Amino acid sequence: MKETVRVILADDHSSVRHGLRSLLSAAPHVRVVGEAADTQALAELLDHYHCDVIISDVAMPGIGGESNAVSLLRRVLRESPHPQVVVLTMIHHTHTLLGLLHIGVGAIVDKRDAPDSLLGAIEAVVAGTLWLSGHARRALEAADPSSQPRLGVLSPREWEIFQMYAHGMTIDRIARTLDRSSKTISTQKRSAMRKLGLTSEVELADYARQTGLI
Repeated sequence: MKETVRVILADDHSSVRHGLRSLLSAAPHVRVVGEAADTQALAELLDHYHCDVIISDVAMPGIGGESNAVSLLRRVLRESPHPQVVVLTMIHHTHTLLGLLHIGVGAIVDKRDAPDSLLGAIEAVVAGTLWLSGHARRALEAADPSSQPRLGVLSPREWEIFQMYAHGMTIDRIARTLDRSSKTISTQKRSAMRKLGLTSEVELADYARQTGLI
């Protein structure tokens, strides 16, 4: 990279941001122009600072009741022109990774691969090339070739119900808590699972663990 690449970092863990900043400081052509601890702060940074690349986790506090950054990243990637997006994550759920690629994410870097892969991912997306770190690539290679991206944006209520269910609340208890019918809660829970590409309770529990919900 010959020209300076301006980067915004977004992760809700300060230790992760510090580590990323230290890693990127070794690259003379990369300059961190902003840091965000949640999706709201990331949106505000994007309103005030021009950047070439966003490096963002997706499992962090969001806007309007959401608890992930996917809907914001989707909006950013629909704009023209737009910064390139590198997702830095511990998620290895196949449908979620496929969905991120489907909305236009240019690189997925598993946090375990970051020390060896992040600079390569930045160079790749700036050059317009897709990049997958080792763990992310192996997760996708293990997928059924016929799998289709199914990532959807959950409504605030769907996400609320999904979180409550992931924390062990029954459908009936959620219904009583939210003053809704059990049928309505069950429908919204199924909708949330479908949007996340989850087809079983086992996958739901695995997804909840990967995203830090439990």
